[in-house]
Amino acid sequence: MLMRTRTRTLAAWTVTVLIRAVLAADPTIFLTEDFQSDPASRGWRVSGDPALFRWDAGAGQLSATWDSSRPNTYFHLPLQTQLTRDDDFAFSFALELQDINVGTTPGKPYTFELAVGFVNLAQATGPGFWRGTGLDSPNLVEWDYFPDSGFGATLSPTIISAQGQFATAFLSPYELPLGEKLHFIMEYLAAQRRLLLTVNVPDFAPIVVPVKLGPAFDDFAVDAFAISSYSDAGQNPDWSGSVLAHGTMDDVTLRLPAPPIRRFTGRVVEGVWQTQFTGWLGWRYTLESSRNLRDWSLVGSPLAGTGTSQTLADPQPLLDHLFYRVRADKL
Repeated sequence: MLMRTRTRTLAAWTVTVLIRAVLAADPTIFLTEDFQSDPASRGWRVSGDPALFRWDAGAGQLSATWDSSRPNTYFHLPLQTQLTRDDDFAFSFALELQDINVGTTPGKPYTFELAVGFVNLAQATGPGFWRGTGLDSPNLVEWDYFPDSGFGATLSPTIISAQGQFATAFLSPYELPLGEKLHFIMEYLAAQRRLLLTVNVPDFAPIVVPVKLGPAFDDFAVDAFAISSYSDAGQNPDWSGSVLAHGTMDDVTLRLPAPPIRRFTGRVVEGVWQTQFTGWLGWRYTLESSRNLRDWSLVGSPLAGTGTSQTLADPQPLLDHLFYRVRADKL
């Protein structure tokens, strides 16, 4: 049977103090952010226009502005990992809108989205990334809200692949009330290839909106959680939209697959280099070496993960200018 192999190296798995690892056969990490203290101390950053996001210390929440007349702007938290269609993950958040208006950019009278979710940070902050064209915003897993501009307000859970394929659904008409805190959950189930949006409304049963990836849907790769204010540039002039909205974000929770390499150390022992780390069950670990950081060679035999401390060593005497890495493959 052919299986898709995911390869990850040590450099991709830097674990910060924000991450709490849970030892299990199917390990999971949880990140929570309640904004009671400065989120910058926990790695949150702004890329783009810093005036659009402000931590409100008194209220213990994040004040957010979605202004499509401004450049692409993200209040984001790097994940220190990469999520793909083969990973289970989820995020949730609370949002309270104070005001929202469409047609706020001259010549762009139609609706435009508010967005929260996972992005590929290098692509999202790079040149040529335009959400409004429908063609130039790869690698997204996000919650989108389109306020009404004559066709009904719409909530839309969306995945955009690395090649720009869309998987999306629409809850419409559905208008978010002003001045009311609502809670949203977005959960991706890898085995089912499904994304579920759950809307929790006070005094009503939750609303669930599913998105199913088709058999031809290619992969995605996202590595940061972001509250995204997208530029309205690049749209078709016949259907251009724009938006200006203000609100507060709170109670953000991320559920992510744990990094497969933890507690990594490396040292020379009796003239040979060895690494000690904790691996997960269901993963295979291999030591590799290189002289130039481009070409890598296998060192020794692969080692199955045990969930406990493990050691990989180079049986040959240590040479000058030799680099090592640990490769982790999902079984």
